[in-house]
Amino acid sequence: MLEAAFAPQRLEIEDQSGRHANHGERMGLKPGETHYAVTMVAESLRPLSRVERSRAVHEALKAEFEGGMHALSLSLSAPE
Repeated sequence: MLEAAFAPQRLEIEDQSGRHANHGERMGLKPGETHYAVTMVAESLRPLSRVERSRAVHEALKAEFEGGMHALSLSLSAPE
């Protein structure tokens, strides 16, 4: 999803759900992959502000949020 939406030069996705064992279940979510960290470098992010970048990524991952993901740490930038 992120690759199609942003054509990143660098994309790292880390599943951090294990660090939050049972956290989602306590909040009424299904067990599984709920916490992620994303580091992305993409030229398509250059014209966007920090807030716009975050909103764009959240929109691209809308289906994932609807499917149970509820925590996303973002490090977003354009190439230097």
